[in-house]
Parts: sequence; C-alpha cells; structure tokens
Amino acid sequence: MNEEFDVIIVGSGITGGWAAKEFCERGFKTLVLERGRNVEHRGPEYKDFQAPWELQNRGMPDESLAANGHYATLRKKGHLYKTDALHFFVDDKDNPYSYPKDKPFMWTRGYQLGGRSLTWGRQVLRWSVKDFQSNAKDGHGIPWPIEYRDLAPWYSYVEKFIGVSANKDGLDSVPDGEFQTPWEMSHAEKIISENIAKKYKNRHLIIGRSANLTSPTEEQIALGRGKCQARSYCRRGCSFGAYFSSQSATLPAAEKTDNLTVVTDAIVESVNYNENEKRASGVTVIDTNTREKRQYKGRAIFMCASALGTVQVLLNSKSSSFPDGIANSSGMLGHYIMGHFTGVVASGDIVTDEDKYAFGRRPIATYIPNYRHDKQNDADFVRGFGFQTTAQHRMLSKPTAKERGIGIIAKQRVGQAGPWRFRAFMYGEILPYYDNVATLHPTQKDQWGMPILHIDAEIKENERKMIRQAAKDIQDILEAGGCSNITVNASPVDKHIPLGKQVHEMGGACMGSDPKNSVLNGWGQSHDVPNLFVTDGACMSSSATQNPSLTYMAITARAADYAAKLLSENII
Repeated sequence: MNEEFDVIIVGSGITGGWAAKEFCERGFKTLVLERGRNVEHRGPEYKDFQAPWELQNRGMPDESLAANGHYATLRKKGHLYKTDALHFFVDDKDNPYSYPKDKPFMWTRGYQLGGRSLTWGRQVLRWSVKDFQSNAKDGHGIPWPIEYRDLAPWYSYVEKFIGVSANKDGLDSVPDGEFQTPWEMSHAEKIISENIAKKYKNRHLIIGRSANLTSPTEEQIALGRGKCQARSYCRRGCSFGAYFSSQSATLPAAEKTDNLTVVTDAIVESVNYNENEKRASGVTVIDTNTREKRQYKGRAIFMCASALGTVQVLLNSKSSSFPDGIANSSGMLGHYIMGHFTGVVASGDIVTDEDKYAFGRRPIATYIPNYRHDKQNDADFVRGFGFQTTAQHRMLSKPTAKERGIGIIAKQRVGQAGPWRFRAFMYGEILPYYDNVATLHPTQKDQWGMPILHIDAEIKENERKMIRQAAKDIQDILEAGGCSNITVNASPVDKHIPLGKQVHEMGGACMGSDPKNSVLNGWGQSHDVPNLFVTDGACMSSSATQNPSLTYMAITARAADYAAKLLSENII
C-alpha cells in the first residue's frame, strides 16, 4: 500500500472511533484498521426491530452451541450468552487465548467495525481526584503522570458529544459533568435511596449515568441520532442511534470530513519500526479472508485495539531495537493487567405502594459509588468498591413458578402491583500487580499464524479483604434501605475469582513519568517511540471502581489533540 497516511488507528471501537473523529476533523488523512468484518449502522446485523419469534431461539441462549465448545467464555457470563446479539461477540474456539489452569480469565471480545461499542453497558462515570492519586498515595503500581484536572475539560468535551443522561449528584467520588435529562428512579429505588440517605452521609444510591440520548442536541440530530425509546434492546444495535457507539456517532462525524479511510478484515500483526529514524513507520496486516500480508505507512500510530488486543500486537512487534516488543525498553509491556471483580451479590425485597408499577425499559440501572476511598477504621485494605444496583418488580425479576402462575393467571399477575426485588453487585478495584501479566504463548498460534495471548492474572489478599467487608456493608445498606428477606452471597475468599467478567480489562502498557518503569507518558505517547500512542484500556495505571470507558474516551481525545499539534509542527 503506497499511500502514506497521517495517522493509522488500530481498532474501531470506543477509542478508535474517537481518535478517527479527532484527527479527521483536524484535516489529517486517517486510516482505521479493523480486524473484524464491516457492520453497517442500521444494517441487517441490527436486531432491534425483530420480534422474539424472529430471533434464533427467541433471542435466548442456545445450548446446542455448547456441544462443540463454542463461546465458552460467554457461557460463563450468562447474560451475554444470548442469540439476539451473539454475532457481535467473538467465539473463543475460533479465536483462542490461554491462561493457567488454576487461574481462568474471561476475555470478551467484539471483532467487527465498532468493536464493543456496539455492546457496551453505556455506564459513563468520571473518575475522581482521588482515583488518579491512589497509586502515589498507597505505593501500589506506577503513579499516574496526569491528574483529574488534566482530564476534566476532556471529560466535558466527550460528554457533550456522546450525550450523557444523568443527574448532578454533587459527589466527589463521581464528579458531575455535562448531562442531559436523567432517567428516573423507580418508586422502589427512590424509597431505598431516601432511606439510605437518612442513615449514611457518605453512602448514596444514585441513578446511573448513561450514554443514551434523552435530550438530543442539534449536533447529535445532524449525525442521525434520535432520542432513546427505552426499549432496552441496546446490544442488538440501535437503529435510532440513541446510544453512543462508533457507528452512531464518531465514525459518521469522521466520514463527513472526507479524510477517513476504513479497512475491515485486516488483522494488525505488528507495528513496523524504522531503525534508522527511531520511529514507527507503519503496520503490517493480515487479510482475514486471504491470509495475505500487506503494509500501510503512517506518520503516527494510535493503538486502540482494546487493552489486551493492543498488548498482543505490541509484544508481537519485534525488532533489533525492541526484541521483546516495540516500546518495551522498560520491560513493563504486558504487566499490571487489571479489571474489576465481583465478589458479592446481594438482594432484598422492598414493599412499595400498591398502585406503583414499572413503565418502559430504562437503559441504565442505579449505582452506589465507592465510599471507602479513604481508609476507615473498620477497613484493613486500600482502595475500595462500589455496587451496580437495580430494583425490579418481582414478576419481572425471575419470579418463582408459584409467583408466576400459568396461563390467564400469569397474564393477570404481570400487571399487578406488589413487592420489588432490589439487587446489588459489588464492583471492586483490583490493585495494579506487576505479576498480573499478559505474554505471547511460546508455541500456540491462531489460525492466522499470530502467537495467542497468555493471560496470568488474579486477585490477591487486598481484594479478598474487600469481599469480606463488602458483604458486611451491603447487608447494612439493604437493611438501612428498608429491605427485607435479604440474601448476601459472597465468593469464597480462598478460591480464584476469574477476572474479565465485567469486561473492563485495563493495563499492560501503563502510563508513568519514568521511562524505566512505564511504557507511556501522560499523553499516552510511548517513551521509546515518539510517534506511537496507546489510548485504550492498556494505558491505564490503575482501575478505580467506576466503569472506565468515559475515561478512555477523554484520554483519547486529549492525546489526539496533543499528537495533532506535533504532526502539524512536524515534530513526529
């Protein structure tokens, strides 16, 4: 491929789409490489307008796929293993990875244009001041080279474009941003929230912050996006463009500039390094259909292939200067793999007024932010956890056969008022551990000849202590909220809890100020290779407790702005 692009972006998901938008709008000729197939926005792969009887197995899990070992990771996750959107997830039988037998890791991938932006949970929470200070404060991991104030204007920039429906809660743990009309709590959730506030000053139940449009702006309407219809079919693909994805927002914005080139079915095998110029010269790709290799040239390379996907490519990019992977003079590439973990699941009944019921399918749940960032007297661990929560009418929340009834009785009961069930899922912050690492398998390769990724990661004693405390806390919180019939299920702390279940992989190419112990600087720029940037989850130095996608996007927009200035001045 003889044409030289200003910027090559590897990956088309949440960060890849953002990088494409930012560079194209600044006038740079931009190439986006996606290893998966093309998925057309509002095209035939979107299933949001299909009735249940038009979906394979009515959209529910199809256990016949399990017979041959397909979708092993998704089957363990349950809620993702449904045929209504299964085509947007990778079958790990066809795309294997490995892990130690006693440390299973659940790596969920989406190989198509748009990546996992088509299926993400859309919870967009800012990180706090303390989240960026934690590594330096308690000595775990590599201190962040940036602070909240560095990202704050970029959080705002991103929020205005993607559209965030949220309430301004005034909490330091999840700073307020640029919000559209929030979704409303159910009557049961309001009762619980008010009751919790009566007992605790630092524990709050808030409505989730969702990248679903409730009050579309002119800019969003011009891109073809519309108001969310509260159908909760998001992961099937949204023909209204109501939730943010690469297809609905960033890629259309980039396409308007005529500066964008998208190539799908192109697996990036390696980033090419020019030994004489001491810079990246482009990438080598493998055509997924023909297995043929070709190269693309670019002035700057942005890695946005997902945390583990990016690590795999960088480790495979070897040269005489970087025999252990490009930009790896520190030896840190692949280390500090992180992700959130769920060690506690709790639920309780809440009685509401008899005339209250539910309407519509709100696309976001409720949330209890981390209230343990500052070590408290009853805590013997550092960092903390939050709870993803929701309340559903008992008849909509896995009712028993006796509660459901049969035939006409079931139909009558579905619309009746009655008790609600409140559920809470712990989301804990795992510390950045050097020995939580991803490496290339020494012998196993995939069907395209690339070494598969081997992931060796686990929780440790600090996280086990969190689980013990979270179980006690949520019992207290549900009691304070007015719940009864409370059940708290905590994972055995002496057993391995697989990471990756929350689909929040982070780390592997961490930011830091010192080139000796980090891969990137505060701009996501390689210490070793000045025209190589990493702005997906791999760049994260810690994991906090909040969903990380908003932070990825803010980091990407900020890095693109910085790289654009360097390109304009011919510094890179």
